[in-house]
Amino acid sequence: MKIIEKTTWWLLMGILLTNCSPKTTTPIMNHPASGVEDMNAFRKSAPVSSPAPEINVGDAATFILDNGLQVIVVENHKIPSVSLQFTLKNDPINEYDKVGYVSMSGDLMGRGTTSKTKAEIDEAIDFIGAQLSTYGTGMYASSLTKHLPALLDIMKDVLYHPSMPAEELEKIKKQTLTGLEAGKTDPDAISRNMRASALYGTGHPYGEVQKVEHVNNVTIQDCRAYIETFFAPNNAYLVVVGDITPQEAEKITKEYFGDWKKKVIPDIHLDTVAIPTERHVLFANKKGAVQSVVNIAYPVNLKPGSEDWIAARVMNTVLGGGSSGRLNLNIREDKGFTYGAYSRLNNDPIIGSFNAQASVRNSVTDSTITQFLKEMSSIIHEPVGEEELQTTKNYLTGTFSLSLESPRQVANFALNIIRYNLPKDYYQTYLKKLNAVTPSDIQAVAQKYIRPDAAYVFVVGSKDDVAEKLIPFDADGELTYYNAFGETLKPVESVLPDGVSAESVIADYVNALGGENTLADAKNVHIHMTTAMMGQTLNIDTYIENERKFAMNIGMSGMVIQEQKYDGEKVLSVVQGQKQILTQGPVFDEIKAGAQLVVQRNYISQGYKMKLIGIEEVEGVKSYKLIVESPEGKKSTEFYAIDNGLLIRMVTSPQEGLTVTTNLQDYREVSGIMFPFVTIISGMMPMDIEMKVSEIEVNGAVPEGIFAIE
Repeated sequence: MKIIEKTTWWLLMGILLTNCSPKTTTPIMNHPASGVEDMNAFRKSAPVSSPAPEINVGDAATFILDNGLQVIVVENHKIPSVSLQFTLKNDPINEYDKVGYVSMSGDLMGRGTTSKTKAEIDEAIDFIGAQLSTYGTGMYASSLTKHLPALLDIMKDVLYHPSMPAEELEKIKKQTLTGLEAGKTDPDAISRNMRASALYGTGHPYGEVQKVEHVNNVTIQDCRAYIETFFAPNNAYLVVVGDITPQEAEKITKEYFGDWKKKVIPDIHLDTVAIPTERHVLFANKKGAVQSVVNIAYPVNLKPGSEDWIAARVMNTVLGGGSSGRLNLNIREDKGFTYGAYSRLNNDPIIGSFNAQASVRNSVTDSTITQFLKEMSSIIHEPVGEEELQTTKNYLTGTFSLSLESPRQVANFALNIIRYNLPKDYYQTYLKKLNAVTPSDIQAVAQKYIRPDAAYVFVVGSKDDVAEKLIPFDADGELTYYNAFGETLKPVESVLPDGVSAESVIADYVNALGGENTLADAKNVHIHMTTAMMGQTLNIDTYIENERKFAMNIGMSGMVIQEQKYDGEKVLSVVQGQKQILTQGPVFDEIKAGAQLVVQRNYISQGYKMKLIGIEEVEGVKSYKLIVESPEGKKSTEFYAIDNGLLIRMVTSPQEGLTVTTNLQDYREVSGIMFPFVTIISGMMPMDIEMKVSEIEVNGAVPEGIFAIE
């Protein structure tokens, strides 16, 4: 119904005006802070080659306590602080129908002990200026050296006596569900879910995708059982870094963790990950999207410490590891398709991955994929130039040297040497090995790990605008469709029945609402709706009269936030105290259109263009899909349920880069007319906005002066 659509539109505009500023909407590519000019100047100068600097990571001392806890100590007295990092040894586990419970368990572990509440733990940590975090695979803490005993007391209490409070689990679950709700319309989240399930398979821990039912399945018993099972000294490394000697570290670890009891750790068996042998396109439809999220990804057998790793990292940096990578220079700076195009090549003890990604306009989605594949092929077949290679080495040398300033990174280096059986001098000699990489080394690892013809091409975007153009990239010439949670979709039969047209769908909708005569008899309508936002309740009152007058106001806590009126001749718009009276223009046209209770009745007479695309499912309901273009050129996608003819979804793009989905639910009859009593808006904000009708009155008393404009 148009009255619902207009309410949605003006609520959206108010939010945008409240939260957007010129600074936040300035295109990055045109912003001086982007550093493009500086980068171009930098590129004009040939890089200077210099000997690899001497790196002193610090020799690690290691010892194992009687209970099996393996301790690694890196001594560094530059700063009077110490960090401690517990890391579990076991491989990741399958979580099955409770995906996410490992992370929840780790989070919950630090939220209370048998003697302290979460607030008391936080206060104790803050009092000594320390850090403490717990997670599904371990624990991290740091403090000044003088506060180390106090920090160890807290760590031991958390490790030995976690109370795992049920009320805290409910908070974690609620936060998780909020994130899932936002993620189901976030194209980047959808793309991550697709990649996880396709690359690794849903039977592998890396391929499990969290859903609402998984969160609801998690119990406090599950969380306690996980901590009890896997947090054990014989299943953990403890890395100690900082202002402490190995002798002092051995003394305190024995004192605080020497009586930690060993446990029998379950064996973990993981599914083998299949490596693609040809290229396939996997697509998730985001209705009305004006951009596509493109990823080219696949698993790779690349382990930490592999003899290929350093050359492979240099190769990927040349290809797309930063703003000076070939992908970004081509797809952003030369073609102007995106704000950034990058690639990542990840090593992993179980299975690594390659991923190249960019977000681009619909019209250049296929062209972007072509350029990705071109650059991937080029680095395989053409040697890298010496100047480009040296620039990359200089960049990686700087980032590596900078990483040594982080105690946590130094801890990870020390842990990697033990965990992956690397040479003791692996990081001390890292830059020498980096500096020794040659163009032929780059080409060799590219031929081994870059596979443009044996990859998954993931696209999240508008099916109507993009999908057909992607078919040539698929080896079988057939796209595989996914939903927001990485599940494959069966194609919906989209053959239209004989006699069905855009005009007949609209006619059926008008009849489903109550029929032309009943709608014409509605001389005035008042709708009162409410929605929760930022902890407050918004009240939305809308009035229309004789399809000639319109008034709407949105208020919060007794204050009017927005007000729109059309008195039959002119329009009043008040947003955040800014008042306009208009007699023409886009805002005038939008507010004037609000005077139509059901604009679909007038689509033909007012010059709207309609195209019936086919049949699609909307939340399991088979629906006719129409593309509608207003006389002003604004497009929307509308879905009408086949079984009852009612409009159940609208997808609009009120501004570039923003796609808003409005779902209309819970239709009820009032004075012979069917009204949706629940409207759910996605895409405006990180979370959905749910608007509920509390009152509808047809042909009732209209407040005096409600349409007056002064």
